[in-house]
Amino acid sequence: MVRNESVARIVMFLCFGTAILSLAVHWRITTTQGQFEQPASAAGSPPGSADPVSSASTPPPQPVQRNSVQHLADAGTTDLSPKMRLLFPTQRKNFQGVSSQKSSQTEVVVNLSDRRTYVYKGGEVIASYPIAIGKEGWETPTGSFRVTDMQKYPIWQHPITNQIFPSGVDSPLGERWIGFWSDGRNAIGFHGTPDTHLLGAAISHGCLRMRNDDVRLLYEQVNIGTLVSVRD
Repeated sequence: MVRNESVARIVMFLCFGTAILSLAVHWRITTTQGQFEQPASAAGSPPGSADPVSSASTPPPQPVQRNSVQHLADAGTTDLSPKMRLLFPTQRKNFQGVSSQKSSQTEVVVNLSDRRTYVYKGGEVIASYPIAIGKEGWETPTGSFRVTDMQKYPIWQHPITNQIFPSGVDSPLGERWIGFWSDGRNAIGFHGTPDTHLLGAAISHGCLRMRNDDVRLLYEQVNIGTLVSVRD
């Protein structure tokens, strides 16, 4: 009987000690959490507020501005049409919207049926040159245009093979380039050619080929803004 009472007292002391130990552990955990939370409260963040870094407002992305040339390229055909693609001009004039006195007095008229280009000044023909024009399926566009790009000794890159042709009399573009039409990627204009035996034929991909001697003269007779009228 005495043995049983001793065992009961031992068990009672163990339970009491376990309860005291649990309270001590709980108090320690609570105190530790309070120490970590106090700096966060001292920083001025009210309870329930969002993290200031993650909640910082981010400005919305600005729309990308695309220039008109890019829009023209997007609107063009997706095939690599073998028209003119110019690179690294030695000398170049390209002033958008510029019109000189010479351009207002001079007009270039292309007669596709005659296979000739006529230069008018003051209403009179001052020069006429034989040309080669666009072949079937690649006809030279008709209408009224303005000279927009002039280059001496242009360098040409083939739009399909990407082969680069240096400037010179043997270049497919000859010694001068006078552009008057573009879709933003390809261009059409007057240029020289080493193949003078093809003048008078419909052989090009839209451009107007001329003898190098003639295109040099035409280059001096026109300017940026000169009117170019192409007729059937």
